[in-house]
Amino acid sequence: MLALRLTRAARPAVQLRRLLVAAASAGTGLLLLSSLGHAVAHPEAADAAALRLAWCAAPLAATVYLALAVARTDPGTRPRPGLSAVGLGPARLMAVSAVTTALSCSLGSLLGLLVFLHLRGDLTGLPFDGAAAGLLAAGLPLPVPAAVTLLTVLPVTATATVAVALRPRDPRPPARVPRRFGRFGAAGGPAGKESFGAYGRFGTRLPQAPGDGRTEAPGDRRTATTALLEPEGDPPAPDNVPEPPAPDTGADSPAGLPWGVALVTAGLAAQAYAGRSAPALTVLLGWLLTGTGLVLAGPGLTHLCGRLLQARRPGALRLLAGRGLMAEAARIGRPLGVVCAVASAGCALTALSGGPAPAFGPLSALGALVVGGAALATLLTAAVEARQYRAGSTAALLRLGARPALLRGAAALRAAVLPALFGPLVLAIAALSALPLSR
Repeated sequence: MLALRLTRAARPAVQLRRLLVAAASAGTGLLLLSSLGHAVAHPEAADAAALRLAWCAAPLAATVYLALAVARTDPGTRPRPGLSAVGLGPARLMAVSAVTTALSCSLGSLLGLLVFLHLRGDLTGLPFDGAAAGLLAAGLPLPVPAAVTLLTVLPVTATATVAVALRPRDPRPPARVPRRFGRFGAAGGPAGKESFGAYGRFGTRLPQAPGDGRTEAPGDRRTATTALLEPEGDPPAPDNVPEPPAPDTGADSPAGLPWGVALVTAGLAAQAYAGRSAPALTVLLGWLLTGTGLVLAGPGLTHLCGRLLQARRPGALRLLAGRGLMAEAARIGRPLGVVCAVASAGCALTALSGGPAPAFGPLSALGALVVGGAALATLLTAAVEARQYRAGSTAALLRLGARPALLRGAAALRAAVLPALFGPLVLAIAALSALPLSR
């Protein structure tokens, strides 16, 4: 009930993002059901049905990623002061986000089922003069358990992903207690620090008589000879004082750039090895490796854009834009990598469509629309999330006297420098991907 109230009371922008999730879920559900219809109409072609179902993994992953991005930017489920007192702690808000995501995805799956049944002619007859009858196995009985299983894959996956990603975490890092070793590798250590040579001083290691009741440490005994030979000075510093943490300047590049470059190279090599004579699963594996590599390399490349903006004596405009990109590299880098992966695959398929490759059908166009639209919507949602997290810094700059035109110029410069680096990269990867398949 709380999730329904928060969903109803959300702003129009939030409702629009949830409707985008529902629309992507409807398209993905329709694609999954169409693969089931192809399997029912052609029971002898099990390999083709499995391949169609494998291609549905791309829109499924894009829709789940969009649902996660929308759940992160939902202002109604963000922790705020005072909510824990009324029973809305971080765990309860995470549950509300998961339930809201489940509602949006379930609504989209039901809409996809209605469209599928309408195109099959199960509701009001065959529309469009029966043009979709051959694609959706019209006139044949549909296995209900298989359809229900396929329709529940997306809501369950999206809900579980949101619940895992938004689970409450302890903001304090765990205390790391260094393991101490005694002399000659023995575990433990003395009660206090001892100066050099204290082990061999006279009287420091005398055995104690049993039952004398003394509990003083051996290093605490001080004889007259030790007092005369040991110079007076400052007492030794205790060994349990934590070292001050290093300041976080945000200059460290996000990890994953080398792995991303390696995966892109492996994907291009797999596509070059496949050619046109290899099975389609090899091509799918190559594109999957290339896309994963672009996603992993996205934050590092975004961080590199921020560094390039600050090169050669930057002014206030370039400094603000570069620092903003470096701070937001991990947040917008991965959605930007997803968009680059989708764009490179789309450019490669467009280059192949002009040659001897077969024309794309309506289901392929629907899959491309779902993947591309979900990727672009995820990037825009990540930009909204970055703006929300940057609101405090923007307000502080305005209080310090920064002009609003300067902040708008920095935002425009950030939006312009990213296509300047990622655009040629997408075109190069698309050309290399289409080259082996066009021979």
